[in-house]
Amino acid sequence: MKRITIIALIILCISSKGWTQESTEVVEASTLVNNISSDYKPMDPLAPSRAAFYSAIVPGLGQIFNKKYWKLPLVYAAVGTPIYFYVDNDSKYRDYRNEYKKRLRGIYDTEDPVFGKLDNDRVIQGQQFYQRNRDLSLVVAIGFYILNVVDANIDAHLMQFNVNDKLTIQPAMEYNPRDLNQYQYAINIQYSF
Repeated sequence: MKRITIIALIILCISSKGWTQESTEVVEASTLVNNISSDYKPMDPLAPSRAAFYSAIVPGLGQIFNKKYWKLPLVYAAVGTPIYFYVDNDSKYRDYRNEYKKRLRGIYDTEDPVFGKLDNDRVIQGQQFYQRNRDLSLVVAIGFYILNVVDANIDAHLMQFNVNDKLTIQPAMEYNPRDLNQYQYAINIQYSF
């Protein structure tokens, strides 16, 4: 087991340039600074609030602002599906409510294909069922709408997160001649200014 661990560390160090010399590191650092300065984009502190504002006005517009076009169908499906169920449950609730109002006025049609076989208690239960589902659909639609705004804001924040080659984590293996000619294993965490 110990031998496998040592072999894995050696392969990891070799593959991640653990054997480089200082002169090549200086050359790499200078080319790295030149590449970073040419690719540098200034950070826009208002971009997250702008993305959230756009997404609050029109769902999905914040995702378009962030250039995450693949999220657009997800946003419209997440917001549109509960709205569809809200409209459907609302129309059925109104049907049951109108039937109950007719029965309170004394109008009872036994030949009606939907409500003819239902008694008053079933009509009241149907009205309550569709009202509860309608309200739940509205809450879910509002929740997905808020989630859309939060997603646009967080995504705009993460787009400004610094992920470049100046931040590196590399495994390293160094030779130590003082300590019985053994190798020392470590993980280097570097940040260059």
